[in-house]
Amino acid sequence: MQRVKGIISYDGTHFSGYQVQPASRTVQGELEKALAKIHKVDHWKVHGSGRTDAGVHGIGQTIHFDTPLSIPVERWPRALNSLLPDDIYIREVEYVDMEFQARYSAIGKEYKYIVHTSKEKDVFNRHYKYHLSERLSYNTMLEAAKLLEGTHDFTSFSSPKTSVINKVRTIYSISIEKQEDDLIFRYIGSGFLYQMVRILTGTLLEVGKGNLAVEEISRILEAKDRFQSGPTIPGNGLYLVQVFYEEEELKRVLSNGSGG
Repeated sequence: MQRVKGIISYDGTHFSGYQVQPASRTVQGELEKALAKIHKVDHWKVHGSGRTDAGVHGIGQTIHFDTPLSIPVERWPRALNSLLPDDIYIREVEYVDMEFQARYSAIGKEYKYIVHTSKEKDVFNRHYKYHLSERLSYNTMLEAAKLLEGTHDFTSFSSPKTSVINKVRTIYSISIEKQEDDLIFRYIGSGFLYQMVRILTGTLLEVGKGNLAVEEISRILEAKDRFQSGPTIPGNGLYLVQVFYEEEELKRVLSNGSGG
């Protein structure tokens, strides 16, 4: 038996999220169907680095699965991509140690959220960017973002539906980049709670609108109360950029200011 690590991309528009769900189309479900065909069985388990919600996209999601097949590593992407739908793509594959786990071996993740700020709605990007035509204070959002960096209990920025008890996470970096009419929020951290990036971005947008003072960020963190922070904005603008397993790669991306 060999363990295979893969990096995949997917357009989350027509998926009910990453994780397998009964009677729903999911990324994991499509991967497992393809692997089952290759192994000529009814089902073949695949593990992901984490779950993404309905509509959320993956640029560099990491998966792993075990196989008894002796397939040259360079043939795995071609074999899988020939069986997968057009909205999932296997970017790269490698054989790894059996102790590697896509989820538990991860030391960090990078997400980005794209907000389209033009007055006119772009119908062609409605599945890939969150449209917001209100005026935003860029510098004020940057100030608020700095207060969210570091190690905190992020209960106020996590969905109450999460089953995770320990909500302490470390955010290494939050940046906000302007690209024409888009604002790209980038988050690099040790890990993220359920809906955390969408709530963080929703809260920073409230600061940008002037509905929330920068100074309120510290109070919201200390409150450990979801109802104190901003809204959970839609999943369509959210992308899992990459998952980190090596300290050197994480440091490199942090020093460069971006990854992917």
